[in-house]
Amino acid sequence: MFCTNCSAQRPNDTSPCPSCGMPATAMEPIQPPPQQVPNYLTQSILVTICCCMPFGIPAIVYSAQVNGKVQAGDMAGALESSNKAKMWAWVSFGAGALVGVLYFFAALLTGFE
Repeated sequence: MFCTNCSAQRPNDTSPCPSCGMPATAMEPIQPPPQQVPNYLTQSILVTICCCMPFGIPAIVYSAQVNGKVQAGDMAGALESSNKAKMWAWVSFGAGALVGVLYFFAALLTGFE
């Protein structure tokens, strides 16, 4: 336990803070700030619209799971969903780029007819 007034550590069985005398009712455990996990939602939506919808949909689904898992305290699950969202966004982008290049060469070979 730490004192919210002076941030001094105190034993659990001591009611006032030994450093500043603050009552124990005002003391709370200090928790680390929540870790920031990117959700890639914007990128997932853009590649779904612009590149390849079948591969973009899983990216959106995994992106939507990230914030809920962070709020629930499941940091490992949030990181896993974040990594899967990123992977599917790149797969969608790559598939869209590949189709675009193939379409360009097909149009080039047929003389843009």
